[in-house]
Parts: sequence; C-alpha cells; structure tokens
Amino acid sequence: MSKWRCTLCGYIYDPDEGDPDNNVSPGTPFEDLPEDWVCPDCGASKEDFEELDVDEEE
Repeated sequence: MSKWRCTLCGYIYDPDEGDPDNNVSPGTPFEDLPEDWVCPDCGASKEDFEELDVDEEE
C-alpha cells in the first residue's frame, strides 16, 4: 500500500500504521479513509494529499 503526504504540512499517512487517534485501524488504505477524514496535524482534507512514489517512502 502506498503512503500519502499532506501537501500543506508534510504529514505522511502510512496505511500500515493507520490513524488510531482518529479511529482509523492499521492496514486501512488511503482510498478507504472516510470522506470527512482530515490530516491529524493541520486539518487538510484528503484532496490535499499526494501519493508518494515508492522511492520517496523511506
């Protein structure tokens, strides 16, 4: 599964970790996040995230 980066603050959503503070279980792909999910760091919407290339995920 791909990681996704917030284009506003740089937060990385890692599907392997999920977002437990916001009731998103580990293993949840970005595409399966609720539509009203927002960046836990800055509150940006899913539209403000970009998929990382495999070589950027390190």
